[in-house]
Amino acid sequence: MSHEGIRIAPKDPEGPTSKAEHTLPRISVTPQKVRVLITEGKGMEIDWVDGHRSAWSFAWLRDACPCATCVEERKAEGRKIDQPKPKPTAVLPMYTPPAKPASAHSVGRYAIQFNWQDGHSGGIYSWDYLRRVCQCRECIFAAEETTGAPN
Repeated sequence: MSHEGIRIAPKDPEGPTSKAEHTLPRISVTPQKVRVLITEGKGMEIDWVDGHRSAWSFAWLRDACPCATCVEERKAEGRKIDQPKPKPTAVLPMYTPPAKPASAHSVGRYAIQFNWQDGHSGGIYSWDYLRRVCQCRECIFAAEETTGAPN
């Protein structure tokens, strides 16, 4: 079979590139200090080697779980990373405890994994992923600026 006439073209070099496609410098994705505030029930804080500081609530981290099951569920429901699951409409709403991990442990030198109290433990939060979804004002502003979101 001949391959003549078949043109292999690279992706549009002038097309928009997503935030996830560009590589972050190693210094930006290397944590200097990681604090998981389980006892306080607050969330997680990371001081990065490049001087940046990030913080996430446990509820945000649970809703942003990067495991394949959660990613597919969000995609099917049309939710963004930071959007919680829609609450079912019921006559008598049931109390749901706030998201909190039972424990957390490092995964090699590249990630952290939470064992959530709801039984979920499939998500491995890489340092790269966490830096890309940083919730500080500076990063949120930069993300809105690059995506063209209105003020």
